[in-house]
Formats: sequence, structure tokens, C-alpha cells
Amino acid sequence: MHFEEILEEVGGFHRFQFLVLHILSIPRVILPLHFLLHNFISAVPQHRCALAHLDHRYADPGPRLLPRDPDGSPSSCRQFPEPENFNSSGTGSNESVPCQHGWTYDRTLFNSTTATEWDLVCDSKNLNQALATFFFLGVMMGAVLFGYLADRFGRKPMLLVSFVSSCVFGVAAAFSTSFLMFAVSRTLSGVALTGMSITTLALTVEWTGVNHRTFSGTILSLGWSLGNMLLALLAFLLRDWRHLMLAVTAPCLAAIATWWWVPESARWLLVNGRVEEAQQVLQRCARINRRTLKLDIEALHKVTMNEQPSKEHSYLDLVRTPKLRKITICLGIVWFAVASTYYGISFNITGFGLNVFLTQFIYGAIEIPAKVGTYLLLDHIGRRNGQAWSLILSGVLIGVNTAIPTDYAGVRTGVAVCGKGFSEAAFTIAFLYTAELFPTVVRQCGLGYTSFLGRLGGSMAPLLIMLKDVWSSAPPLVFSLVAVVSGCVVFLLPETLRVRLPETIQDVEQDRNALTETEMSEMSEMNSRPLVSHQEEN
Repeated sequence: MHFEEILEEVGGFHRFQFLVLHILSIPRVILPLHFLLHNFISAVPQHRCALAHLDHRYADPGPRLLPRDPDGSPSSCRQFPEPENFNSSGTGSNESVPCQHGWTYDRTLFNSTTATEWDLVCDSKNLNQALATFFFLGVMMGAVLFGYLADRFGRKPMLLVSFVSSCVFGVAAAFSTSFLMFAVSRTLSGVALTGMSITTLALTVEWTGVNHRTFSGTILSLGWSLGNMLLALLAFLLRDWRHLMLAVTAPCLAAIATWWWVPESARWLLVNGRVEEAQQVLQRCARINRRTLKLDIEALHKVTMNEQPSKEHSYLDLVRTPKLRKITICLGIVWFAVASTYYGISFNITGFGLNVFLTQFIYGAIEIPAKVGTYLLLDHIGRRNGQAWSLILSGVLIGVNTAIPTDYAGVRTGVAVCGKGFSEAAFTIAFLYTAELFPTVVRQCGLGYTSFLGRLGGSMAPLLIMLKDVWSSAPPLVFSLVAVVSGCVVFLLPETLRVRLPETIQDVEQDRNALTETEMSEMSEMNSRPLVSHQEEN
């Protein structure tokens, strides 16, 4: 007997699964609040050199005091040594020096950011941009750490560790007194938040029947889009970076409060030989779904698990066997591209002629129809085609946008939003597709590995954006090329549409996870039965 049959017996997608989805949606809302926070807490407002004999209100003191940039605006990083040092034409001398007394900032849009807090501008601007990279380096480390620990100690305990540590490090970041303290706190926040990302996904997929995995994965991912739009609202209302940092950390308290209702994965319990605990969780699922679990402990022991429960799996198991190794390598490439493309677009919320808060909101809003469209199409075109073409189209649109003149701000924004939609569709499919490809015994390790490479791509995005100082078209062309090439790599992966989740590595190697037409018919019939009939049976 396979676990899918047990899950359908207790209710593959009913009240219990909806409860789990609602609880796990809270951390999915929290994630974008932190992952895209850099756009606002580290925004660089307009600035000029502070002049000792003037007040610190931001205004153009005139060409006699500050040199001019080629566009005629006052220089952000240089000043004249003395106010009298200007030429007869009144445009100032060519002998300018770096700012001597710090900077004066335009505080119209933001009261304070990390850039204004520690003067991370001009020669130090790369440190400000590197804060996003530090965060994603933490996410990379967290992917490896939580990927292993969740397979070793269980999904639920690691989820609590993630909630608590995210809260602690978020508060520490808000009260940072130095750049170093803030950078370390944000890096550790990245480590902690990754536990929410990969653990909630595994729990959702492992508690959902074959026919509803697309729906549950899509619903869960909508939490990210809501968080994206919520971030735009919070950033608009809270213009001080410390206040905003505390506001995006506060929902972790709600996540901690709801953790007690999160069930451990019955799949994981069975694979690890904890049959009695698995029976208790399955009975709870059956009770809430108004079903009856007819299997006793002995029957559960006979569930098809072809590896010794005591065997401890590690990341090395991902590359020991041929088919799983191919899946591992290809998914690593895909995740690097998905994340770098998504964050490459998400971190570029200026330059389209719109308010940064409105751009952030639009970027979040476009994800909802993208995900609904993904849900409607994914069960028709399959995971592989959906993953490949969403990446390819996203890359093509990014490339097309570089050819559109900057005067056409509306057109550029429209193309960018469409590219953002396809990149979000690629991200949504990647989570579901990856969870379906890796077997239960190493699923968290697989998600940890792919998340690691994904966050590597995310950490590279801010660094690649710096290339615009060399050539303005360099960043989008790199993102475009990466997306298109990785989309082609997807065609090397197997299809997982209407396929049973693999439990062991042997299931992957011997292709024993394919459902027969009879099994699919029986499961569809069970899912279509009304709940009233289950109540009558009980």
C-alpha cells in the first residue's frame, strides 16, 4: 500500500488540509516582507555635500558652491574646497573635492534609511547595496541548515525554530547601532527565515492528495503576493527604516501563536519509523475530515517504504544515483535562474516613471493573476512545460525592455510588469515541481539544496545590478540570458503531473511512483464524494 491511498482514505483535500493551508499561509505572507525589504529600508534618497555655512535642508545651493553633473544637477558626491572657488562664468571651477562634512539628504520620500543612517553613499554606496547580498547569503546558509535539520528532526520543530529566531533577529536589526551589527542581524534573519520557506512548502505538499497539489501550492503562494502588496502599504505609512523593520517582524508573533495547530508530516513520520505518531496525526486528520482511519499500527508498518527507517539521509544522497543526480543538477540551474530573474526585476522599482510604493504594489498585484493563470494552466500543460516557458518568456520580455527607449516610460513599465508576472509564475511552479521531484526521505534536503542555489542567484542580483554603472543594459541582458538558458534546461527533467509523490530514492530510480489509470480513477472518485456521505458512514 502507498501513502497516497492512506491519505485519500482520511481525506486527501478537505477540512484538515484547508486548516493546514490557512495556518501555513501566515509565514508565506511574512517572507516577502523581509525578502524585498531592502527596496525601502536601504533606499538612497537624493543627496548633496553638507556645507558648513548652510543649514541641512536639502536644496540646490547653486553652481558657485557645488559642481554640476553632466545633466546640470548638483553633484551628489563632490564640492568645491571654498565657496569663492568658482570661475568667472559662474559655473564653478573644475577643482572639486569629495564631500568634507558629510551629506544632506532629501527626506521628502523617506525620513531615514540605512543609507542616511550610516552615510552609505558615494564611495560607500556598494556597502549599502551589499546589505541585500548579506541577507541572501544568510538565506543560502539557512537553506542548507534547515534542509538537513528538517529531514533529521522533523518539519514542525524546525518551523518553530524559524519563527522564534526570525523574531529575535528582526528586532535586533531594528535596534542596530552600527552598520556591522545591522549587517550581521540581517544575515542571521536570512538564515532563520529560510526555515519558513522550505518547511511550509514540504508540509503543504506532503499533506495534499495527488489531484490537489497544484491548487494547494498555488493558494499557498498567494500569501507571498499579499505580503508583497502589504510591504508597499507598510513602507508608504512608515518612512523610518527602524519602524518599518519592527512592523514587518511583528507578524512572526502571530506565526508562533498558530504553530501549535500545525501537524507534523505523516509521510515523514512513517519514513522515519515513527508509526505510532503517524497514526495519531492521521487519526486527527480523519476526525476533522469526518472520515475513519481503518488501518491499525500493523497495517501502517506495511506501507511501502523500501528503505530502513533508521537510515540517516544527507545531501550526498542527492547525487549518489543517476536519475536523482540528473534531477539535482538540473533543478540547481533552474533555481539559480528563477531567483536571480525574480529579484533582478523586484529590486528595480525605480526608473519606470512611477512612485516606488506604487511600483512595488503593482509588482505584487500582477503576481495574483499570474498565479491564478498558473493554476488554471498547470494541470493542462504540465509542470515541465509551465516551468520552461514561464522562464523563457520572462527572459525574452526582460531582453525586449532593453530595446525600448527610456522616453516610453509607460511601455517599459508594462513590459516589466509582464516580465515580473512570468518570473513569479516560474517561482510558483518551481516550489511545487521541486517538491514533487524529490522523494520524501530527502525532500527537505532537496528543497534546502535548491533553495541554496536559488538564494545564491538572489544574492547575485544586487551585485549584477551594479553593472549598470559600467553599461546600463548589462544587468537586464544578463538576467535575460540566464532565464532563457535555464528554461531550456527544464526540458531535461521528468514530468510530475498526476504522479504519486516518490517516497524513497528507489521510487525515483525505478519509476515506481507513476499512478495507474485505475488508481487515478479511484482517487478522483473518492475526492468527488460529498462530505455528507462520509458523515453518514461515521
